[in-house]
Amino acid sequence: MPRELTLALAQMDCLVGDITGNVDKIIELSATARREHGADLVVFPELALTGYPPEDLLMRPEFIERCEAGLERIRRAVGGIAVLVGFPHLSKGELYNAAAVLRDGETLALYHKHLLPNYSVFDEKRYFRAGNRPAVFELAGVQVGLTVCEDIWGPAPMAQSVRAGAQLMVNINASPFHVDKQAEREAVIRERVSASPVPVVYVNMVGGQDELVFDGGSLVMDAQGRISQRAPAFEEGLYLARFRQGRSGLEPIPGEVAQIDSVASVYQALVTGVRDYIGKNRFAGAIVGLSGGVDSALTVAVAADALGAERVHAVMMPSPYTADMSLEDARAEAEALGVRYSVIPIADMAASIEKALAEQFAGKPRDTTEENIQARVRGVLLMALSNKTGKLVLTTGNKTEMAVGYATLYGDMAGGFAVIKDVPKLLVYTLSRYRNGLSQVIPERVLTRAPSAELRPDQTDQDSLPPYEVLDAILELYVEQDRSAEDIARATGASLKTIREVIGMVTRNEYKRRQAAPGVRISQRAFGRDRRYPITSGFKEPRGD
Repeated sequence: MPRELTLALAQMDCLVGDITGNVDKIIELSATARREHGADLVVFPELALTGYPPEDLLMRPEFIERCEAGLERIRRAVGGIAVLVGFPHLSKGELYNAAAVLRDGETLALYHKHLLPNYSVFDEKRYFRAGNRPAVFELAGVQVGLTVCEDIWGPAPMAQSVRAGAQLMVNINASPFHVDKQAEREAVIRERVSASPVPVVYVNMVGGQDELVFDGGSLVMDAQGRISQRAPAFEEGLYLARFRQGRSGLEPIPGEVAQIDSVASVYQALVTGVRDYIGKNRFAGAIVGLSGGVDSALTVAVAADALGAERVHAVMMPSPYTADMSLEDARAEAEALGVRYSVIPIADMAASIEKALAEQFAGKPRDTTEENIQARVRGVLLMALSNKTGKLVLTTGNKTEMAVGYATLYGDMAGGFAVIKDVPKLLVYTLSRYRNGLSQVIPERVLTRAPSAELRPDQTDQDSLPPYEVLDAILELYVEQDRSAEDIARATGASLKTIREVIGMVTRNEYKRRQAAPGVRISQRAFGRDRRYPITSGFKEPRGD
């Protein structure tokens, strides 16, 4: 190796289906990597050509044809630098999740992903056939091996490449975020390096795609399992990784190692998800029903950070049961953030609906029906503003509420994107305090008062639900880990009666969740792509007592 080897890690935000736009960005970044950084190789994420996941677009012949044309355009346009790009490759009637190394019009290497994930949010076996051959190519005197995403999570693909002579492994990814995902990735890569001791370059996508958020965190790990470089999370850009020959083989030259903070990462994931969902779908901005409670407070803060205050409209819709402090706190937050703020009372509208239904309701006591009318009036108002302005309504329900159905269908669930639908209630408070640590925008009273829907006199959430400390613990074990009631009781100390009541609420409210807006996934088991249960089911949890 006569000189240093330089790789440009392209931590890229792709738009699914926008092959022309993605190709344009690949060509531009490749030219920058060559012209400004003198890189030998620029590395793009998994399926960078299409964005991830392209889902059933892969079943359309014209989509694959456009991919082939896009790859050819890269091949013709980029010179003087090798380009590693992920794309769907149709070969002999079979479709592969592929990576190709192109340089000066030639293909230096072609790799087909070996391990196809078919769990959690992934269903690659629906679309792709698995490859089985390594791909090793020479670059500036170094033998470089290729793998794609899931391949690094099993030992065989990397070991196969090293046996074929690889001195450096490059793994390209579309690895979505969840809490503490980066630590999991690095532990797995360290296992691979321990068994096959060569440096690993790990390149990951950034940006939001529907429910999924990609956090980047691209890195270099040396042959001893040490992180020599880590790119910042959630930041698109080119990050240079340099290597030289040392006494023990190829060695990465240490670079910047960006720090990781678990709470900050979750907040950044929410911001990224909102920014890209609204931006990529070309909405004018966001509308949030601001209640004076903590959920809407966090949602509007995320929206302002994602879009800029000028594109966010907060709407307070007081009922007769709305406390003065809720009005005061909502206004205070809107002013602190600098977002547009409106107040639209709902009492007359709700009363008019009740009057229209009076004959139908005669002889029946007041119950949650009247509460839900208020919530649905608010939904009507927000959706009308959305229609008129082109701004998207962001719903404000958290994961705890979504789990147990503590939300009104076509009311507070009305909207286009559910920012915190995968954030448990206690984490909502943690994230709110984190945001206040950046600048004080959420009034302290919002974080200390008892949460309430304020749809009847003196109402609090705990009138209908167990304490959130108990409820969140039960839900984490049941929803995310599929633990039995007995296991949950042993782990939490909660009574079996309470646990079974909670499980019953989760089961009964699947029909609501099916109709909920998509939202940012931050856990390992989110409602939607991750956790899919039948609405109509005769299955009953075993009682065991």
